[in-house]
Amino acid sequence: MSNSVVSRAAFGAPGGGGAGKGKSFKEILFETQCLVGEFNVADYYPGMGWVNRINGVDRRIAESRRDLEGFFERVIGEHRDRTAADSGEGDIIDVLLRVQKESELTDDQLKAILLDVFVAGTDTSTATIVWTMTELIRNPTVKRKAQREVREIAKGKPMVEESDLPKLSYLKQVIKGSFRLHPPVPMVPRETTEPCTIDGGRYHIPAETRVFFNLAAMSADPAVWENPREFSPERFEESEVDFRGKHFELLPFGAGRRGCPGINFSILVVELAVANLLFRFDWKLPEGISAEEVDMNESLGIVMHKKTPLCLIASLVNN
Repeated sequence: MSNSVVSRAAFGAPGGGGAGKGKSFKEILFETQCLVGEFNVADYYPGMGWVNRINGVDRRIAESRRDLEGFFERVIGEHRDRTAADSGEGDIIDVLLRVQKESELTDDQLKAILLDVFVAGTDTSTATIVWTMTELIRNPTVKRKAQREVREIAKGKPMVEESDLPKLSYLKQVIKGSFRLHPPVPMVPRETTEPCTIDGGRYHIPAETRVFFNLAAMSADPAVWENPREFSPERFEESEVDFRGKHFELLPFGAGRRGCPGINFSILVVELAVANLLFRFDWKLPEGISAEEVDMNESLGIVMHKKTPLCLIASLVNN
């Protein structure tokens, strides 16, 4: 679903616009995301890069790069070839091509922007939606309250619309609670541009050093949060804490100039998706599985997914 939303915004059609042959864009993107999050010995011990030639990582990286470049070249070519008469609504590629005509933006830079849009825009949103539904199914009182709000606000409509979202205050608390317990990217890297000293001189960090911020630990710090491991959207009811980079206890999108540029788009996708899942369906666990038995383990990788897929039974509701 997240892939389809981002594909429509970038290509003007779901699933990559059907460009090209061979692997689907979803398959190419999945392999790329796996490689980005996979342990790479050369990242830690550059002198042992030869290991990647033996275990096949170098080959997979080369194939993934070739597949991605081929796909992006095809869709960019299609956008260049189509005329104004049949172009329909403009998408991200159309905008970038217009920018390219007025600047020195190269095709390689254009491809890099598109890759950032997809890697950052699909995997993270998907993970957040899954974790939110997981917490809701484990907390039926919260789920019922969120459903009641959504169904009251969108009553008589076929689906929840973007204009309804500002009225869904409790849903926003639910998603904020999900971001706190399950930040989509738990470790955010930064690089120092100059030497600095932190923690009262306890640590000296040289220039050009990669530093990782443990966002997952920060958002579950018992010195800041009461009952930090508890999913409680109500904790945000009277709280000014937000996730847009102003409060260090909750930074799922990072902060400052290097914060996530797609924060507004991501929040919109997540809120609309969760709102409509609650609006159109009733949800329950498969027979014989209790809320306490739901696996909450996380998979390894840059994006923090559930280790085991979430399996729920949906019942369509006529609103």
